[in-house]
Amino acid sequence: MKVVTDNKIPYLKGVLEPFADVVYLPGEDINKQHLTDADALITRTRTKCNKQLLEGTSVKFIATATIGFDHIDTDYCKKNNIFWTNALGCNSGSVYQYIASVLVNLAQKHNFNFPDRSLGVVGVGNVGKKIVKLGEWLGMRVLLCDPPRVRETGQCGFVSLEGIVRECDIITCHVPLNITGADKTFHLFNENLLQKLLPNTLLINSSRGEVVDNLALKSFLNEKKIAGAVLDVWENEPDIDTELMELLDIATPHIAGYSADGKAKGTTMSVQALSKHFKLPLNRWFAEDIPIPQNSNLIINCSNKTTQQIIIEAITETFNVIDDDIRLRTSPTTFEKQRGNYPLRREFDSYSISLINSSIDAKKALSGLGFKIIS
Repeated sequence: MKVVTDNKIPYLKGVLEPFADVVYLPGEDINKQHLTDADALITRTRTKCNKQLLEGTSVKFIATATIGFDHIDTDYCKKNNIFWTNALGCNSGSVYQYIASVLVNLAQKHNFNFPDRSLGVVGVGNVGKKIVKLGEWLGMRVLLCDPPRVRETGQCGFVSLEGIVRECDIITCHVPLNITGADKTFHLFNENLLQKLLPNTLLINSSRGEVVDNLALKSFLNEKKIAGAVLDVWENEPDIDTELMELLDIATPHIAGYSADGKAKGTTMSVQALSKHFKLPLNRWFAEDIPIPQNSNLIINCSNKTTQQIIIEAITETFNVIDDDIRLRTSPTTFEKQRGNYPLRREFDSYSISLINSSIDAKKALSGLGFKIIS
């Protein structure tokens, strides 16, 4: 069999070679000619898997090593007997870490205490559920909005999008991109909804670029109608709006889910799915040898520090999103290169922290956030 795969998918080289002819290519360069005699395609978001790419090829299996699958024309695949799968939940821990770093940086920049802020989580799936827990461990009041889930489970515990907009100081989006339908999320945050935000609102989008109308957001930030915004995803990637970038509190190149742990899980899920589909002996294969952080053991002296200060120190020492922000602002035209050459990032549970003169509250909070606490 022949497998064509995005060459930026980590931990994959050598895994399938005993069973298949494997061709590695840049995701954005994969075309019909490469797939004419291919049985399977393993990809990321930069390969548009549609009729234009797939018609006339022998592809019968597509795995995307990502949560999102709006780059796959699922209707076309269904009509043409092409099995497809995504890596549902693979990078939820990575996005959780990203949002944690965003929140601590916003707290410092805008000078607020977490218990004094309300966090609105729009979309409470694999990622959103973790963000809810994050907000709770930070001591924030957390409101949940997820209309599809409300239809499944009832209203208990959820509020409407209007309720989120009306009551929350910070709003973070974790929804799929739906272009049409009852649960349309394309330009969910359009001019009309942005107009309803509180003046002190901070808006965060790490879901899909088209969920927020970038032109409308730029206008509102220019006119200072909201306090600020954070974007990891953009309309027209990788050709981002640099004027909008300059107005943001934090701007990053679509890397919220780019921890080494998240990538490894995405690759693992893709390989296992391919193995099951083609009956290969890799159903229990797992990506291994993920690099260890250079400084995986931290010591924090908690003397004369609040729990919030201790949390901020722990998070920024293990992952500071401002490093990604600086790289993008310095060279926005290398958006794709920054994604392809993203530095090693491990999630919180890869770090052990020794706390000196710590309170019980600080230990509980850091443990709840996912760090390993050494007594």
